[in-house]
Amino acid sequence: MRGKRRIGLLGGSFNPAHGGHRRISLFVRRALELDEVWWMVSPGNPLKPQAGMAPLAARVRSAMVQARRAPIRVTAIERELGTRYTVDTLGALTRRYPKHDFVWLMGADNLAQFHRWKAWRDIARRMPIAVIARPGYDAAALASPAMAWLRRFSVPLSSFVNRGEWSAPALVTLRFDPDERSATAIRRGDPDWALRFAGPPPRDQLTHRLIPSGEETTAP
Repeated sequence: MRGKRRIGLLGGSFNPAHGGHRRISLFVRRALELDEVWWMVSPGNPLKPQAGMAPLAARVRSAMVQARRAPIRVTAIERELGTRYTVDTLGALTRRYPKHDFVWLMGADNLAQFHRWKAWRDIARRMPIAVIARPGYDAAALASPAMAWLRRFSVPLSSFVNRGEWSAPALVTLRFDPDERSATAIRRGDPDWALRFAGPPPRDQLTHRLIPSGEETTAP
């Protein structure tokens, strides 16, 4: 029996979180036989426009609503770690939680621009990556510079799940019925959605610290 807990890390702005995030996370948890999925709500993302970005606390609350009664933890741990880039965040997490095995969860849309992230090869060397198909982005992901490098590290799902020790680089691709929901469409239909999630600071489900509404920027 494996001793380490296996955790999937899903990062994003969650602006807002929606049922598609939950559905993808539960699917990936079953497919990869994970113990939990952690939703890492980013304080900010310079690859996305800041206009229309709701306060961090509101985005965290929206994620907590979607994660109810599921093996999902919502965290804004990047604020506490003081990291600016994903590669630094993942390094800090692996040092802070040495008894966990992590896999980075990424939609095909993010894989298409992964080569723009700071030290993206170091991210791939730090932990395995699971890519989830997303409608409209698969072709761009397959043709991306990052995929040209990662392709040699592709691992079949069965081999990935059954290996005793996770190693990196490793890339596993997951496909499931497309989910058309998107935060962009939700904001377009309800631009004042964040007002429903106003209130006192929420408590981080991983660190148990209160999360203020600061807007620090964390880069991919």
